[in-house]
Amino acid sequence: MFVLGIESSCDETAAAVVRDGKLLSSVIASQIKDHSAYGGVVPEIASRKHIEAITPVIEQALRDAGAAFRDMEGIAVTRGPGLIGSLLVGLSTAKALAYALGIPFVGVNHLEAHIMASLLGEKKPRFPFAALVVSGGHTNVYLVKDYHRFALLGQTRDDAAGEALDKAAKLLDLGYPGGVVIDRMAREGNPDLFCFPRAMKDSPDFSFSGLKTSLLVMMKKRGKAFVQNEIPDVAAGYQEAIVDVLVEKTLRAARENDLSQIVVCGGVAANSRLRGKFSEAAIQEGRELFFPPMILCTDNAAMVAALGEVMLENGRSDSLDLNVVSRWPLVLPPPNKDGRG
Repeated sequence: MFVLGIESSCDETAAAVVRDGKLLSSVIASQIKDHSAYGGVVPEIASRKHIEAITPVIEQALRDAGAAFRDMEGIAVTRGPGLIGSLLVGLSTAKALAYALGIPFVGVNHLEAHIMASLLGEKKPRFPFAALVVSGGHTNVYLVKDYHRFALLGQTRDDAAGEALDKAAKLLDLGYPGGVVIDRMAREGNPDLFCFPRAMKDSPDFSFSGLKTSLLVMMKKRGKAFVQNEIPDVAAGYQEAIVDVLVEKTLRAARENDLSQIVVCGGVAANSRLRGKFSEAAIQEGRELFFPPMILCTDNAAMVAALGEVMLENGRSDSLDLNVVSRWPLVLPPPNKDGRG
């Protein structure tokens, strides 16, 4: 089945084509340069950039796949969670194309799509498995029983892991996106030189707000100039505190639920230290570890198209009055078509 996927939940405009579970193309237009001066995503700018980019991105995805609009048999689009204005650009485009082409479309959950991105890799997990979704907006651990069947095993109580990395980079004047810069700087540092707190050790949930506070305290106590002179070591210690907690709590959830497979996905899954430490720990415990391909860790439409194809093949489709939703937890039923719970 030929499926066109569209993603516009935050600051990447993306389109992809899959056919019978095989990825044929994936195109992403990033807005990093447009938001870097502000130190984070500006929703209004994001929406406008999506409007500018979405048609060329879709056309490029079709060209790369060697396909045309007339070949498409279904469309999948991110419905939520995300920024309302950004989501509306993708959903409106998907509905217009579905109507014009006379084909079904389906709105998918962005978080579920991240998890199912692992099914596009060479090695594919088997249900059930544990999944850590870790990004700028989410840090959750799930028991994934099957498509659309989840149990929440742990969640952040405040900041997401990616948010904590971005905030640290902003405090240290390292630029945006912060997680990428922290990762790069930390490779040159000693993670044991500066110790940062690991919060809620006995809880399945996460908390990273205190980590940012501890960095602020350090900067006030030692001086910003001192900290900036020690950035590689500070970045390494700060990142290690986040990675330790993510690895430890995810593995604990897998042990307690007798799950031999673990999927790690979302933008922070591209972090080199997280990948390395998870791989070491999984080998020690005899568990299989799955990361999506690097290109599919950050927001993309390939994961949307892949999940949408499964849904469409199982008879799922949505009507043209479907609306977007800014919040859509995986463990709750889908919101009504108008976006209300």
